[in-house]
Amino acid sequence: MIDVAALAVFIPTFFFVSITPGMCMTLAMTLGMSIGVRRTLWMMIGELLGVATVAVAAVLGVASVMLNYPDAFAILKWVGGAYLIYIGVNMWRAKGKMSVNTHSPTDVSRQSLFTQGFITAVANPKGWAFMISLLPPFINVDQAVAPQLVILLSVIMVTEFVSMLAYATGGKSLRLFLARGDNIKWMNRIAGSLMMLVGVWLALD
Repeated sequence: MIDVAALAVFIPTFFFVSITPGMCMTLAMTLGMSIGVRRTLWMMIGELLGVATVAVAAVLGVASVMLNYPDAFAILKWVGGAYLIYIGVNMWRAKGKMSVNTHSPTDVSRQSLFTQGFITAVANPKGWAFMISLLPPFINVDQAVAPQLVILLSVIMVTEFVSMLAYATGGKSLRLFLARGDNIKWMNRIAGSLMMLVGVWLALD
């Protein structure tokens, strides 16, 4: 079982890292703004699975293999970034399923949202660097690794979900504010710009 003192240090450390604005949080806010919190939950599920994948891989040492094959990792980042930029351009032009109108769109594919969240989390180099540097010190190799990893992953999942929910709710509130009058086009442009920013961020970081 993980040391209580170590867990007491891990929880606030990961919370402050998670709540800090980043690719995943910006994506949550953008989707909360454009499609609402409820449907953004599908992106959150994908992101949580992606973060869990990165965390487990970091602990098991798979990350070191990926670092030895940077070309494959770079391709994943570019593809994911290009996809998000494409969505952002459509939102800016008020086209596509995620553009904002007077009613929240209901035909956004759950699979598309899930994929966005998963790719953004897995292709985030800072996420890998953080997991590689932070998780191993909290794992006691003299004890069973699996129970310790389960506890740390539980903390990570809860913290990430709460943080994304906060950002998505903030995005929805911004949507309600800007949706008054003739501000829909600005909503589309803000959401589209943020989505493109996440895409560029993912591709170039």
